[in-house]
Amino acid sequence: MSDYLIGDIQGCFNSLQALLKKIKFSSDKDQLFFLGDVVNRGKKSLATLHFIKDLKGNASMVLGNHDFHLLACSLGSKKPNKKDTFMDIINANDADSLLGFLRNQPLMIKHKNALMIHAGVPPNWGVDRLLQQSKQVQKHLRGANISQFLDNMYNNKPNIWSTDLTELEQCRYTINALMRLRFCKANGELEFSHKMNYTYPPKGFQAWFMHKDRLLKNTDIFFGHWSSLSGVNQTHIYPMDHGCIWHGRLSAIRLKDKKVFSISC
Repeated sequence: MSDYLIGDIQGCFNSLQALLKKIKFSSDKDQLFFLGDVVNRGKKSLATLHFIKDLKGNASMVLGNHDFHLLACSLGSKKPNKKDTFMDIINANDADSLLGFLRNQPLMIKHKNALMIHAGVPPNWGVDRLLQQSKQVQKHLRGANISQFLDNMYNNKPNIWSTDLTELEQCRYTINALMRLRFCKANGELEFSHKMNYTYPPKGFQAWFMHKDRLLKNTDIFFGHWSSLSGVNQTHIYPMDHGCIWHGRLSAIRLKDKKVFSISC
């Protein structure tokens, strides 16, 4: 039995099938973990989400910002933009089931020696804080007042963590950190205007995984979101978004030996 962790699919269903063929995926013995952004921008978001949902016990996933955006649009908290390609999900006969599936997905997964998130972890957060805040957000996503909750989540503030924040502010910070983070300060102050090369951070900031004193520096962290990290060679850091939607690669990493399998998109 093998565990495979797969980067951002973004609706590229054919590429996913090609990758699973390459790793010789067997539902009898293998487990798949998806690192978020399984939908949007690609042409087959509906097929992708159906497939992952139907895998049931053979698959787990964390929510990415595009998955979250789909939920918000489906409930009227946000309006779809011109680049969104998930309206087939919202209009599907089984939309309630598919969206209900997404609502029940976590923001982080701790499995064996692996920590999985979509984007990043504030340097001053440990596993306990990460798990606590992920559960807090998940409680609201599963709750009856999800629409009101989502209405309050789209804002870049607060951009620094404090236990003095209200619960909604804590949730907003958590969502922004785990689903959108690239650059931050050592104290967890988030920065959202820069998206490209991690070696040229905005003044006063670093890529979240470059902070030498971050609390999870000895934990294997697997994540997606940032497709321009192909040159990263950082101990315990495994960026898995290899830009499939941009005609790059879709990749899976086998957990037991960290071997990476890729196909061209």
